[in-house]
Amino acid sequence: MPRRAPAGIVALLLAALAAQCALHAMAPAPRASAPLVSTPPAPPPTPVLRLASLGDGPAAARLVMLYLHALDAGVPLRELDYGHVAGWLEAALALDPRSRQPLVAATGVYGAVADPARVRIMLDVVERGFAADPARRWPDMAQAVLVARHRLHDMALARRYAQALRLRAPMAPPWARQLELFILDDMAELDSARAVAGALLAGGTITDPNEIAFLERRLRELERAASHGRTDQVR
Repeated sequence: MPRRAPAGIVALLLAALAAQCALHAMAPAPRASAPLVSTPPAPPPTPVLRLASLGDGPAAARLVMLYLHALDAGVPLRELDYGHVAGWLEAALALDPRSRQPLVAATGVYGAVADPARVRIMLDVVERGFAADPARRWPDMAQAVLVARHRLHDMALARRYAQALRLRAPMAPPWARQLELFILDDMAELDSARAVAGALLAGGTITDPNEIAFLERRLRELERAASHGRTDQVR
């Protein structure tokens, strides 16, 4: 009696077929006068990918990521359609919500391009992913803070991400929830920094004596600076 292939293998092959069919159906016809560029088409709807994988979402998610990496291996990132890349990353995340690989790729691979508009598209992916599951995805949001601060030099965006970490991820370690305080220091927003330091102390989620001592010391420094009317950074 012939043996059946493992369900995972069947799922993977079916998901590959679905992705390949979608690519051929959506890709424009090549022009004789222009080189063919392998850029991803819009992804099929997530339910279609899940159905094609026989319900094996993690296997389909891995295939989606392999598909994207196979494309970017031979094509400059600046030539990829980042709207479609974002769609594929979010499809992989929906297929396997426990995996952080799509968000890691968003900041570490596709977010490394020297194009601020494309970087912002990837940070949007991380922000939406974090909003859906702060407990699991806070490390990716912390990375988004650093990308916005050091790669985009967009302090307002970095502060927004850091504030979301502080307010929505109480399970994150103290250093991650204190990122907003450091961003406000960089912005010379002393009053806001005082408010954040006070909120962190009053929240009761920071219990490490060293972290508490750091925040108390920082709050005293900020209050002293405010009382002296300083507007420069306090170090």
